[in-house]
Amino acid sequence: MKFIYADSLDYIDPLYDFVADRSSATRRPYWDDLYAHEFLNPPPYHGVLVSRAIVGDGPVGGGKYTAARAQRFRREGARAFLRLDAPSFAAMPLFGDCGAFAYHNAEVPPYSPEDMLAFYEDAGFTHGCSVDHIIFEFDESHLVGLAGGSDEARRRFGITQENAEKFLQAARPLANRFTPLGVIQGWSPGSMAEAARRLCAMGYRYLAVGGTAPLKTPQIKACLRAIRDAIPPDVCLHVLGFAKADDIADFRPFDITTFDTTSPLLRAFKDAKSNYYVRRPDGRMDYYTAIRIPQAIENPKLQRLAKRGERRQEDLLRLERRALGALRAYDRDEVGLEETLDAVMDYDTPALLEDPGGIVSPKNVADLRLRYARTLRDRPWKECGCIVCQQASIEVVIFRASNRNKRRGMHNLAVFKSLVDDLEKLETAPTDDQADLFGRKGTPEPAEHRAVICG
Repeated sequence: MKFIYADSLDYIDPLYDFVADRSSATRRPYWDDLYAHEFLNPPPYHGVLVSRAIVGDGPVGGGKYTAARAQRFRREGARAFLRLDAPSFAAMPLFGDCGAFAYHNAEVPPYSPEDMLAFYEDAGFTHGCSVDHIIFEFDESHLVGLAGGSDEARRRFGITQENAEKFLQAARPLANRFTPLGVIQGWSPGSMAEAARRLCAMGYRYLAVGGTAPLKTPQIKACLRAIRDAIPPDVCLHVLGFAKADDIADFRPFDITTFDTTSPLLRAFKDAKSNYYVRRPDGRMDYYTAIRIPQAIENPKLQRLAKRGERRQEDLLRLERRALGALRAYDRDEVGLEETLDAVMDYDTPALLEDPGGIVSPKNVADLRLRYARTLRDRPWKECGCIVCQQASIEVVIFRASNRNKRRGMHNLAVFKSLVDDLEKLETAPTDDQADLFGRKGTPEPAEHRAVICG
């Protein structure tokens, strides 16, 4: 099982000045910045996935890339653009998908199978998903096969299957350098299993399970169980946009080959409580709450408070400086825990906990103080050997703007990858010495399929 990171132009300024809170005046964004696989050694993932919706070229538009970057992505190739062209990254696979969530309201997908294949070929992807149309409804009432499902769900099922067949046919000339993945969409475990069976009958040896993001863990397991029962054991499975990545250990029985997620990085700054990952001695995951010190001048909520006259900007700036100073002094063992917490909470309370009526809940204040106290008392950044924590020290647990938050996210990626690597070591390896690109040992596939399965 390998972890594929779904990139969204996630890089950091390696020379960022935390005390001055700014980059160098000569910094060139992207060119002087570093991706996680450049900043951390070893890379904190086994491969990278790029969604066409993120790139934003073509009829959907609205991606994170500028038009010039999208053109360069296709002209120079994904590997060069992502700076994965060094020899040390040569074995890392590059996955691509359509980004079906971006066009979920459309009558039909905006890309043809041929157009999507051209996108993959231009950018030099090693793996690419067929053109799917996402199905949001889900029925877990033990439906068999294609039973149930609304007319719209069935229409999208048909579009996804038809596109998969055309995509596979168009991809055959690229068999030696490109692996097509047939995307599974369905409204129930039974319909997903039937979709997988049909894709295998077309000739796919690698399937991608779509539409799992809104599902609960038991629902995803039911789908994977039904899919695995319907396909040959040597067919590889990828889970697209795996939102339950922290529960990955529970999914080992389904023989997932690869999965993609951004969850460890996103939780660094989108989760209310679990922002900093650690592994305990017994191998289990644990989490700490990052300490929010928003920028007094730039934070939207603080700006609104100042404009309404409820807070003076001078006071906010003073409290901000005091909180940051206390945290850094605590890291140097110059002040105690309670004094540091007082300084943080004096600033944090008006910044984060007031409701629109100006009321602060004592329970919420007490809960936040306890979580901050645990983070500061345990000092997890002192125990971590990754370059993020070694260089940034306490700054890595300060929730404040992109360069800190994404550093914490990169730390999380490395911790999460260590979990996936340990799970892989627990898997029972067949006796055959041959292995594919992903290190999966077993009876080699026929030569005409070898590049299509997991390589």
